[in-house]
Amino acid sequence: MSKLRIAVQKSGRLHDESMELLKSIGISIDNGKDQLKASARNFPVEVFYLRNGDIPQYLKDGVVDVAIIGENVLIEKGEGIKVAEKLGFSSCRVCIAVPKSMKYKSLADLEGKRIATSYPNTIQKYIDQNGVKANIHIINGSVEIAPNIGLSEAICDIVSSGSTLFKNNLKEVETILKSEAVLAVSPVLDQEKQKILDKIQFRIQSVLKGRESKYVLLNAPNDKVNDIINVLPGMKSPTVLPLAQEGWSSVHSVISKNEFWDVIDELKANGAQGILVCPIEKMVL
Repeated sequence: MSKLRIAVQKSGRLHDESMELLKSIGISIDNGKDQLKASARNFPVEVFYLRNGDIPQYLKDGVVDVAIIGENVLIEKGEGIKVAEKLGFSSCRVCIAVPKSMKYKSLADLEGKRIATSYPNTIQKYIDQNGVKANIHIINGSVEIAPNIGLSEAICDIVSSGSTLFKNNLKEVETILKSEAVLAVSPVLDQEKQKILDKIQFRIQSVLKGRESKYVLLNAPNDKVNDIINVLPGMKSPTVLPLAQEGWSSVHSVISKNEFWDVIDELKANGAQGILVCPIEKMVL
């Protein structure tokens, strides 16, 4: 039976979160120290541990079938590669930053200036779209040091918290794109491996849906149940069960974590009591 070859980052934050995702969907990886390839014990999958920047080419060539990779890297190097799923972790953005001392008003201030970056295609496309001509200097490594050593007047790099920019006396002035981890698919994936990928995607979607939701249990007087049901979005319809105490019911439902506090406030205002909120590990729809 064929095995689906999944590429993940060799080390770093994206690696750790990728492996945690695979574990959460029930794929157990036997990975010894410094191995570049490891097989799953319980699923037709092989994991390849690769340099992030090399993964798009391996996808194009069919060396690996799918990859968990930052969308920013895919945009820079993976033109034509399909994104099967956005995964909701390793969020960052690709930004232009300049020294704090620079009086910056708009992108036009970089006309004729030097921009240091490890994302030359991304920044070139951005400045071309905005009619600005600048000199792109490709740097692999610590891009943020370039203005301090006189190599450039600006940089284009990934930013998560912004602390690295702050430490290097830089300020963020333009956000080119926002990125997160994605599941990317080789353009030469065959039908047999597509079936394996379909199973993996189903499991991932169940985990992601669970992470985005909260399970809510509450008590309500019977004359308030309809009002409370109208507040709860639920999946189809909330579950309502009678309590031992006459005139009261227990209401169970699922709410989005993004709407959580607004919904809780409305529930309380409509007479809900004893509200219990639980995390959801997986949610199969």
